[in-house]
Amino acid sequence: MGVITRFYKNRALHTALEESRGRLYRIAYSWCHNAALADDLVQETLVKALKYSDQLRDPNTIKSWLYKILTNCWRDHFRRSRETVDIDDVVLVDEHSPEGNQERMEVVEKVRAGIATLPVGQRQVLTLVDLEGCSYIEVAEILDVPIGTVMSRLCRARRALKDALLTAEEASCAPSPHLRRVK
Repeated sequence: MGVITRFYKNRALHTALEESRGRLYRIAYSWCHNAALADDLVQETLVKALKYSDQLRDPNTIKSWLYKILTNCWRDHFRRSRETVDIDDVVLVDEHSPEGNQERMEVVEKVRAGIATLPVGQRQVLTLVDLEGCSYIEVAEILDVPIGTVMSRLCRARRALKDALLTAEEASCAPSPHLRRVK
């Protein structure tokens, strides 16, 4: 490549970069909402664009190339500014003990067993409302039933589940008839 060709190519690149500065700044500012940081990101983008200008294969794609560099600069900023925590300040206490996990699993199994005893219509409404967080209107549309039906099924399902869980709790607390107390 001749000196004159390289000169004109660099001149065209410098002109394109200068014209892109405003667009890059607007995008960077919309991302970070900080004028100084946006200016720094644009400056870093333009420096990298000049440094790696030989990697630009098609001059017609300079806008997308610059946006990609800006995106990478934005990500690098987050990597550099990630807060670190001193390991000596970290309290290593696990809130979940094996006993607590076992108790939670027992409760989950009891609830699942209680739900399994419900009729299908009540089970559907209960799981959609209480487990999935759907509104009554959404459940009515999903199941193709009136909203009043959803509400009544939900009320009956909650009551039946409550009774099933209380019965299971009483059964687990009752002494076993097979054991005798020996002094």
